[in-house]
Amino acid sequence: MGNRFIPAILIALLVLFHAQLWIGRGSISSVQDLQQRLDELVANNAQAQAGNDQLSAEVRDLKEGLEMVEEKARSELGMVKPNEIFVQITK
Repeated sequence: MGNRFIPAILIALLVLFHAQLWIGRGSISSVQDLQQRLDELVANNAQAQAGNDQLSAEVRDLKEGLEMVEEKARSELGMVKPNEIFVQITK
């Protein structure tokens, strides 16, 4: 009698695990849905990162642009800031 229950228990466990694979948590369709959602989030993050990189480049250009304007104004036009003394040495 005991030997007949072991195959029945094993078959029941096999059916249970097989059902879990198709319809339970962590099933194939659930994993595919999660993978699709992950792909969408990765794409959104990449798009946001590209926007952040563009803004960073614009800020860097503005900072460097102002420094270049100030340098040209000082060297070519001899402009000085308030409370600053300009000394020009010629060779």
